[in-house]
Amino acid sequence: MPEKKTTILIVDDDLQLLQLVGLNLELEGYDVLLAGDGQQALTQIETHAPDLVLLDVIMPRMNGFAVCHRVREFSSVPIIIITAQGRSQDKVRGLDLGADDFLTKPLNMDELLARVRAVLRRAQFTADERALHTAMTIGDLTVDFGQQLVLMAGRKVVLTPTEYRLLAYLARNAGHIVPQDLLLEHVWGKEYVGEHHILQVNINRLRHKLEVDPAHPRYLLTEAGIGYVLAMQPDERQAS
Repeated sequence: MPEKKTTILIVDDDLQLLQLVGLNLELEGYDVLLAGDGQQALTQIETHAPDLVLLDVIMPRMNGFAVCHRVREFSSVPIIIITAQGRSQDKVRGLDLGADDFLTKPLNMDELLARVRAVLRRAQFTADERALHTAMTIGDLTVDFGQQLVLMAGRKVVLTPTEYRLLAYLARNAGHIVPQDLLLEHVWGKEYVGEHHILQVNINRLRHKLEVDPAHPRYLLTEAGIGYVLAMQPDERQAS
């Protein structure tokens, strides 16, 4: 049986751009789905469960932010948001809502393909990564590396692939400060070193999913100007 191709959904109200991006992705060997607005995007995601979504922000019927918010209620599919040039607030808002990465218009096809490969790579876990540990528990937090499962007080925590990879790396280095750039390189790739805002947004999202009081975390601690640490004894210290 032939191996199933990776499917990418492209969402944009610009038909020419849809066709151009779609053609480039098909030439790279991906299956492509198209949607011209947010409502169509939700239908495609619910029906076909794509492996990745390229999501424009400014669209009719439902903008990209609303789509991202809705999708994160039922799916952890990787999402790359596409923003207008110079609108850095769109990037931060998209990441806050659960997007995994961003691209800026006008699109550079080489950069787009590189970002697609990087996000898909982050969503996959090798056998070696699964075998590093069976599971570890710190306080109420359990990370099961074999099943890629996170529990908090016995309840499953739904994480995106990027969030899980970030938490898993901190868990494997629990009790040790991991520098920001090392986290970025391991989780996102070398090309993301220095993109500290991406890391900060994802740490903040993890805190809102794991911590009782995200403003006063017990597990995911900040070492100002250095990096982050997953506390081995979460009741003994706090950090902002």
